[in-house]
Amino acid sequence: MKHLATLTLIAAITGTAYAQQFDDKFRQLDELLPTPTDTRTASGAPGHAYWQQRADYKIRAQLDEAKRAITGSETVTYHNNSPDTLNYLWVQLDQNMFRADSDNRMISSYPSREAWRTAGAGGQTGLQYEAARFLVESRKFDGGFKVASVTGTDGKPLRYVINKTMMRIDLEQPLKPGARVSFNMSWSFNVPETNVLGRRMGYERFDKEDKNDLFEIAQFHPRMAAYYDAHGWQNTQYRGDGEFTLEFGDYDVEITVPSDHIVAATGELQNEGEVLTAAQRERLKQARTAKQPVVIASQADAEAREKGRASTTKTWRFKAKNVRDFAWATSRKFIWDAQGFKKGETDVLAMSYYPKEGNPLWEKYSTQAIIHTIDQYNKYSFDYPYPVAISVNGPVGGMEYPMISFNGGRPTKDKKTGELTYSRSTKYGLISVIIHEVGHNYFPMIVNSDERQWTWMDEGLNSFMEFLAETAWEENYPARRGEARNITDYMKSRNQVPIMTGSESVTQRGNNAYAKPATALNILRETVLGRELFDFAFKEYAQRWKFKRPTPADFFRTMEDASGTDLDWFWRGWFYTTDAVDVSVDGISEYTVGTKDPELEKAWKRAQKAGEPVSITDQRNKGTLPRRLDAHPELKDFYNEHDEFTVTNKDRNKYNETVDGLEDWEKALLKEGKHLYLVDFTNKGGLVTPLILEITLASGKKYIERVPAEVWRYNPKKITKLIITDEPMSSLVQDPYWETADVDQSDNAWPRKPAQSRLELFKSQRPSDDMMKDYSEKLKTKEPKKDSKEAVKAEE
Repeated sequence: MKHLATLTLIAAITGTAYAQQFDDKFRQLDELLPTPTDTRTASGAPGHAYWQQRADYKIRAQLDEAKRAITGSETVTYHNNSPDTLNYLWVQLDQNMFRADSDNRMISSYPSREAWRTAGAGGQTGLQYEAARFLVESRKFDGGFKVASVTGTDGKPLRYVINKTMMRIDLEQPLKPGARVSFNMSWSFNVPETNVLGRRMGYERFDKEDKNDLFEIAQFHPRMAAYYDAHGWQNTQYRGDGEFTLEFGDYDVEITVPSDHIVAATGELQNEGEVLTAAQRERLKQARTAKQPVVIASQADAEAREKGRASTTKTWRFKAKNVRDFAWATSRKFIWDAQGFKKGETDVLAMSYYPKEGNPLWEKYSTQAIIHTIDQYNKYSFDYPYPVAISVNGPVGGMEYPMISFNGGRPTKDKKTGELTYSRSTKYGLISVIIHEVGHNYFPMIVNSDERQWTWMDEGLNSFMEFLAETAWEENYPARRGEARNITDYMKSRNQVPIMTGSESVTQRGNNAYAKPATALNILRETVLGRELFDFAFKEYAQRWKFKRPTPADFFRTMEDASGTDLDWFWRGWFYTTDAVDVSVDGISEYTVGTKDPELEKAWKRAQKAGEPVSITDQRNKGTLPRRLDAHPELKDFYNEHDEFTVTNKDRNKYNETVDGLEDWEKALLKEGKHLYLVDFTNKGGLVTPLILEITLASGKKYIERVPAEVWRYNPKKITKLIITDEPMSSLVQDPYWETADVDQSDNAWPRKPAQSRLELFKSQRPSDDMMKDYSEKLKTKEPKKDSKEAVKAEE
């Protein structure tokens, strides 16, 4: 322990010297964020001149089940709400990604041979075969839109040019601000098999069961590309990773399918009397006020339909208002259940569609998970505004569209009993994927961010909301994303790119666009802002931008504006860099305050001296070395009778002079006897972070001291923090709850804690037999021949 002689020194040590080159982690983001305008303000809100385009669709689509093909036609009415005159329009042809010559096929590659060997096609070890199969099959598949015609409302052909997944339509007359134009298109395409070609839609075969198909249909019609103030036309090619950027509008859609099919779709069914039985209509009516899901079409119904093949068709008609997209699913295999949920401004019918292969899992959890999602998301954003919310089980593992989502996850057959059972991971995986995909109705189906450019703006925000909903499902829910401790392996890896990276350039998509932003927001909520400030600001963002198109800057600015907190350091570190949180507690020095009172100070020094070990020389001299003073006592004087710690009148007079010159608060501090500690911290990871210090005192008392991230403002690499306690400190732990995503906990405690691990005493798996090597080794050692018992013993 060290002793501070003056109050001046106490003040000096609270500052931080920074001789190194200064790196301001707290500088503003002005050089990175776009300049505010009258459409997007500096506060992050839509400006007084905010505008966005609109596209309304009237679509007719028909499924040819035998050919697994769709034919369709549509009338598009495009509203130019911008201040710009448009000479042409851009339309998305996302089905063209399935063409054999598409960019998605031609640029398929890996960053290294090692990446191919270990990652395969889907980020999992051992999927090289599937990746190769994908490339081979995609070249054989006749995919993509076959556009039959593009005409004006007068029937005259319009000139158009197709550029891979984009189509430009040249207008006969420039489209003035405030004007609208309508045109017609007709097309067809072959539906890809999802498990072979993948990508968010397709069909699933049930060849081994009942030889039926299940269709999940999306991106099934040419859709207007987005045009907006911050980007102009969003005409980035669809290559598979960056998803969709779309305009809101009203949809009127007719879907013709075999008459024994059941159809699930975006929007409300308009012709129940033509496509549903009287019993099904009555069950739907009951479901709206039911306390549990009501089965509309039972498993027995589905199994009966599976055995036949209708020779006639039915047309299902749906309408959806103010949506940015439309998707649907159809099969004769569907079981269908529903339950109403009404709360606040929300009045929704939650519905699930699934084949018998999904039970008993889907009938138990799907519709319940839909309602839970809406109930929880409403708390943190806005009331769900649409009339239906649907979860469909099919070949697509998880994909979202307005009011409808495609979700994977099914039980498996028990090999002994033949019964369908499910594991813990399958159960919670299903609940989580439904929460996530239904949650996408909020982000980006309503808060309509540009997915083609910024994957994290919908996936990251939605993964964060999913985490909140999962924790509200049950205690100790096995959530994968959100907890800070779950992101540390990724944060310390070298294969990162910043979150603020374009969708098509993101590596480790799940970690980068889902998990890391979700974790960042959870840390912002729990550690930086606190729940009250964060929840208010996040809800303000959702309310400001519902049914509008925000950019990253709008999110960053709104969170700062509504929380009243400068967060530029947080956005810079977490979103614009690949720095990690890694704080080391390097050392602690203890001090007490020098009171200047000679009675106290010299007593303290005497105690310090008494606590020192006796030198080895003095130990050996004691009782053995003759002393002159002992032989000549006349040599003794005052200083032999009093030691160096004796208080004199001179000491007392000097003390009185000093105290008389002090302020009252300084006198009080001198009497309190506080313990002062200088704690050295190093920011090894580069990402500045709040310090959460668990301090344990000699009495065993523990308390938490939370230090804002601004403690690093003068030196983002090393700091010394002064901590004052009422009694001696016995230990200190930085980030005791693992809430900051510190990637190395081994250096977070003082004194250091031993690292705990498991010592595996079991023998490792023996390598596969190498007969020639074994034979060679035996020849070398000339090992004597063992009898059978000896051989068995040696093998054991």
